[in-house]
Amino acid sequence: MTLQTLQQLRSGALQGATRLKLCEDLTTFPDEIFDLADTLEILDLGGNNLTSLPHDLPRLRRLRVLFGSGNRFTVLPEPLGNLPELEMIGFRGSTLTEVPAAALAPNLRCLILTDNHLRTIPHHIGTRDRLQKLMLTGNRLTTLPQTLTQCRRLELLRIAANDFTTLPTHLLDLPRLSWLACAGNPFTATAEADSLSRSPSLAWSDIELGARLGEGASGHIHQARHAGHDVAVKLFKNAMTSDGLPRSEMAAGLAAGHHPNLLPVVGRLTGHPDGRDGTVMPLLESRFRPLAAPPSFDSCTRDVYAADAALDATSVMSIALGVAEAAAHLHARGILNGDLYAHNILYDGHHTWLSDLGAASLYDTAAPQARAVQSLDIRAFGCLLEELATICDDPLPRAYHDLTTTCLSEDSRDRPLFSDAIRALV
Repeated sequence: MTLQTLQQLRSGALQGATRLKLCEDLTTFPDEIFDLADTLEILDLGGNNLTSLPHDLPRLRRLRVLFGSGNRFTVLPEPLGNLPELEMIGFRGSTLTEVPAAALAPNLRCLILTDNHLRTIPHHIGTRDRLQKLMLTGNRLTTLPQTLTQCRRLELLRIAANDFTTLPTHLLDLPRLSWLACAGNPFTATAEADSLSRSPSLAWSDIELGARLGEGASGHIHQARHAGHDVAVKLFKNAMTSDGLPRSEMAAGLAAGHHPNLLPVVGRLTGHPDGRDGTVMPLLESRFRPLAAPPSFDSCTRDVYAADAALDATSVMSIALGVAEAAAHLHARGILNGDLYAHNILYDGHHTWLSDLGAASLYDTAAPQARAVQSLDIRAFGCLLEELATICDDPLPRAYHDLTTTCLSEDSRDRPLFSDAIRALV
């Protein structure tokens, strides 16, 4: 969103606007925003110094998205719960300690409360049956309400970097849950520490950093040279990402090892002058492109494909097989991908790379719930198969469609393993 100014708002220059983004060290909510009540749909007040929102906020009757990240709220404002059209609430890094039941808007689809100080989530959340995305990374949660199982449309859940001593297994009963990040909790700490202790370290002084190649949610990717070879370096932006802790991502990447369709982590960077974490990876040629863009406000949990995106059946089958083989490799090593999405799949028309383990979690393959944990990635794979079929120019084999259906089963016990998926695709 384009940053606008309070002066523009007060002058009437923004009359009729559907989107508004203000970041001017605000301490109070500008009343002039109500002049846009008939049109405003997306409001971003992130990065100010607000501590509350007005009780008459529901005058913004068309508002669908509201961001209040980086402010000084301690309680999620209750007026949010009276906005009839509000679907997305984002209050990341806002010093929240409490979420009142009354603050949960009736049509809520996406709730982002990353990097706060929350110890509980209200049981009332179970009444929000349209909820698809719930992001709670970086809080102090030890439990989640049992009522969350009533959110039968919930597809994406981030609970990494909290204080869970065990995985809340009732989450595994959610029929559509496909993308789960749960690393960086006490129950994953031992496995992560073990992975990091056995990982190769690469000194920052041995890296010759080059141009920035791109930017993701968690870090910047640079071209670099190491020991006479071209490599890619990922430097993490912050101590906390939307998916979890940098050390958790590094632990998963290093535990993953090598596979022909998995973009590997060569080593962990040490000795950065600013103390930043980083990883070194192979440098891919520029012809590799993501299959899609990440989800939008409207799509919520689903990737966005270019209007002209098209693949033939041979390419679709090749991509699906490559991803299934890489995911099977991860599961064999006790790694839940947690973010199996088209925007994390790189393709050049011939070869497929599954990249980015930012949401990955280590789990015990011998645990009773291991199969249910694996079934989450399987459902995400089913979503991918479904999406690829929509951009395929040719008929796909019946086995492909049958596999899609079983992967998307709302009963996790009916979903196949990735080994089954591989057999169906070859």
